[in-house]
Amino acid sequence: MRHVTASFCSTGQDIAEHWAALNLRAATNVFMHPTALQVADACGIARVHMLLAWDRDAHPERLVGIWALRQCRITPFSPSFLAAPPYAYSWLSDPVIDPDFMAETAAAFLDAIANEPRLPAVLRLRHLDGDSPSGAAILAALAARGAHVMNVSRRPRAFATRECGLKRSGSTRKKLRQDWNRLCAAGASCVVTNDRSRDAVRDAFEAFLALEAASWKGSAGSALLSDRADAAFTRSLVDALAAEGNASVALLNVDGRAVAAQVLFYCGAMAYTWRTAFDTAFAKFSPGALLVDQVTAQLLAAGGIDAIESCAPQGGFMLQVWEGRRTTVDLLADLGARRSLLFSALAIAERSQALARAHDALRAASWWARRLSAR
Repeated sequence: MRHVTASFCSTGQDIAEHWAALNLRAATNVFMHPTALQVADACGIARVHMLLAWDRDAHPERLVGIWALRQCRITPFSPSFLAAPPYAYSWLSDPVIDPDFMAETAAAFLDAIANEPRLPAVLRLRHLDGDSPSGAAILAALAARGAHVMNVSRRPRAFATRECGLKRSGSTRKKLRQDWNRLCAAGASCVVTNDRSRDAVRDAFEAFLALEAASWKGSAGSALLSDRADAAFTRSLVDALAAEGNASVALLNVDGRAVAAQVLFYCGAMAYTWRTAFDTAFAKFSPGALLVDQVTAQLLAAGGIDAIESCAPQGGFMLQVWEGRRTTVDLLADLGARRSLLFSALAIAERSQALARAHDALRAASWWARRLSAR
């Protein structure tokens, strides 16, 4: 077994060359991109702790893993815990690990957390990809060290690849064809653009923000422009990634007017459909779904992109559009010798949230049942 060690480092540490080399070997996660972590830390959106793992037998030493966690609290005065994803609006908590050092690196990450006296040893992992090699390695490492683990949930999310991409038949495909034809008939031109140049991304992201703010998300207060800090952070995040060619905003334009926008991130051969918005005046045409359908086909056909991550841990419409599935895992873990009070408190909070979600789902189902029976 090779000698792999991991330690916490500043997000400001320059590891650009090491990161680029690691991404040529490993399955990627754009939300662990050092540039994204630096932006999150600088904007104060999260207290980010970056773990780096090195192969000490290589000359020079080689980066074999990166994992970022944020420090959180249940209440302002309660003990803190470590959580992933590492900042708001990030949707995957998987570390990036060299496939030749998978088990050693996952174990080294957990050892570094457990042995750091300044940080808690309780983890809350949400949106872990249970089907990715690094996600599976973290789960195996937790089991190997006998950590106290509470499995909160496992659920499918949409995932597209060249082999298992867009649904080619069925009612969803038929509806998308009909909606596309109807939308194109509504205007003189119907065009999808996806320019990855930095200036184009900036302009298109502002169009996305405007569409989102004018939608139900704006009314509900969940649009990015509803919160000044969120808007500033995401503008900086998108711009920083775009500067490296790792972000774009696809637009569906009807007669030169953007009616849907899809923000995309890129890392290696993976694309990420980060956030979607559409003009509610065109809702009957399902413009968001049409845009994702068109962009998916374009990306997978163009070369350079082998898979597309939906970033939709709660399901979403992409489950209807894409054939591929991956497993999203949420869990709690305590790396201490004994189960802590903090772990127990987090477990109670997770169970309460699960009951609340189940209650909301039951109320929604009951509402629909009453509507259907009244017809």
